[in-house]
Amino acid sequence: MRSGYLAGCLLSLFSTFAFASPAYISPKPLLELPVQYGDVASVRSVSVPVITWPADMKVIHANGDQPKTANASLFQQSSLNLSIERVDSFDTQLENFVSGKSPYLRGTLGMVLASQELLAKHNIKPVVIYQMSWSAGGDALVVKDNIRSLADLKGKTIALQAYGPHVDYMARVLKDAGIGLNEVTLKWLPDLTGTENSPAEALYQQDVDAVFVITPDALALTSDGTVGTGAEGSVKGARIALDTRSANRIIADVYAVRDDYLKRNPAAVEAFVSGLMQADEQVVALMKSRAGGYDKLARGSAAVLFDSANATDEVAGFFADAQLADAEANRLFFNDSNYPRNVFKLADEIQAGLVSLGMLKSAHPVQIASWNFANLAAGVKSSGVSRNQQFDEQKVASLVSQKQKAGTLESDGEFSFEVLFRPNQENFSTDLYGSDFAKAMDMAATYSGAIITVEGHSDPMAWLRAQKEGKSSIVLNRLKQSGKNLSYSRAREVRDAIIAYSNKAGVALDPSQFALVGYGITNPATGICGQDPCAPKTEAQWLSNMRVVFRMIPITAEEDIFKPL
Repeated sequence: MRSGYLAGCLLSLFSTFAFASPAYISPKPLLELPVQYGDVASVRSVSVPVITWPADMKVIHANGDQPKTANASLFQQSSLNLSIERVDSFDTQLENFVSGKSPYLRGTLGMVLASQELLAKHNIKPVVIYQMSWSAGGDALVVKDNIRSLADLKGKTIALQAYGPHVDYMARVLKDAGIGLNEVTLKWLPDLTGTENSPAEALYQQDVDAVFVITPDALALTSDGTVGTGAEGSVKGARIALDTRSANRIIADVYAVRDDYLKRNPAAVEAFVSGLMQADEQVVALMKSRAGGYDKLARGSAAVLFDSANATDEVAGFFADAQLADAEANRLFFNDSNYPRNVFKLADEIQAGLVSLGMLKSAHPVQIASWNFANLAAGVKSSGVSRNQQFDEQKVASLVSQKQKAGTLESDGEFSFEVLFRPNQENFSTDLYGSDFAKAMDMAATYSGAIITVEGHSDPMAWLRAQKEGKSSIVLNRLKQSGKNLSYSRAREVRDAIIAYSNKAGVALDPSQFALVGYGITNPATGICGQDPCAPKTEAQWLSNMRVVFRMIPITAEEDIFKPL
């Protein structure tokens, strides 16, 4: 997993001197990992792994901000006796999980799913019981200057950690960019960060075009998130193409438990999850107020996650990298079949990539706890993270307008698709556009930290005909403005139809995420001839100009467009 803020900082200090070629590996199914089976059902004091990740502060806090369960802590009040251990190595976690040292497994959903065949060999099934968080800024795709858009990754070389958190991320991003996994060359590294065998080090190699890394490494490679100058360990021309602030519903961090342990100890596992839900509410409040028990939380978390109770600045510094999944987020993830990013849909998406990469022989049904999360969370307030992100609509409109005037709206967008409509069409029904609406809903839900532009375009034939007839500039300008108004109106109608479609499906999208753009006749699919729109030569070309384009625009660090919750 993300091995942490400090490791990334250390990398930024030493990467200037570490240019040795990384030792790439050939990933094989985890089935081949040698582990010994052991029973955990009789263990009284249970070991629970955590990783160096902000959401794991919930486990520490529920334990009384101590490695061992403290008196009057949330876990102690439920008669739990837990020992927390930081285990950033997923291989080590699997050894502990199978051997019986711990009944719990902590990783991304993709990492848990990748382990299923290994665990099945020992007649163990991992049951996913709780979502800890979504990555919301802690992970990034960094590209060299030959990659102007994500579509340019086709045929290029990408480096990432094998079996790490970025396998899911890479598979989804390439899919949305229209690139098959067989259309890129992948170089696999054993480590995530902090060594010469990590993706960040691979970017120094001439034959590597892009890497998936944790954010501290991304900042070091790109001169603090701008464009790499080549100084202080950065790679000249490197930039962050997409990070999980925008792609914030791809990497899901979870806990899983051994099925045999859950069967024998259902009340204990339920108490563990209930304690995490209560801790989520308290941790979010303490990190926001920095009052009350904040110092105890910060010092306890620093001691476990960074090996020093004095590393409280590191605790504060990396907290924003995750969106902690609260009670409502868990209900959506586990119990809402309509939610586009629920555990079953995410598992299908992830396993398709794992099978294609040879990391799984075949897909397996994901196992989840059978309880009702709404009932389990009774009395626990939502921390607010599960709410739709609220965008500042004026800032969004201003930002999109600036990009449009600068002519960079298309180049700044990473994914797009279009919806065609008929002449004089006034409404967009689900019968005709249901698949398009579903695609837009999935894009908005997956990239809920990004702007989705809805760009209307109009056919230029009326304007071209008037120009050919020698009409006055007043008439031509009126026709051009009319086309712009019509295209904006079409964009609004399509946006509203998608929101209505999503509401009917029980999926609450944030209307402020969608930015409306009316191009009119200025950017036709048939192109520009000189300074004027090209005249369509066929009916198909004529119809191609009547379209609405959806485009995902990632948000950069300086673009402060979110309203405070």
